[in-house]
Amino acid sequence: MDNEKNPFGEGICAYTVDEALDDGTLISIPIGIFICKFPLGEIVASPGALGALKGSEQSPFEFLSRHANGDWGDVDSEDWELNDRALSEGTRLLSAYRTQRDERIWVITEADRSVTTLLLPEEY
Repeated sequence: MDNEKNPFGEGICAYTVDEALDDGTLISIPIGIFICKFPLGEIVASPGALGALKGSEQSPFEFLSRHANGDWGDVDSEDWELNDRALSEGTRLLSAYRTQRDERIWVITEADRSVTTLLLPEEY
């Protein structure tokens, strides 16, 4: 999934998957569009996070959209403030959420905004 080429303008993230046509042409298919305060880069997920999402029948975009919009979830006030500062300072961002099955899931965007990872805390 990639959000580097944003045809919708700043502040809107469009996530796509690339698919090859029969003739070999590579096309990008939009799979999610939401408001964002920063680029997420490439999106990856750990096996544990994928299992938690599948078990709760939730989409990763539910958590990615909250993270990208500055809703840091279940972090303490100090971490919330660190994340808010990270938006202007360009440091790492970490959000913590709970699935509908009450499993904790983290979303981490690297300082250079090249990668965002969904993972379980114990996989960190």
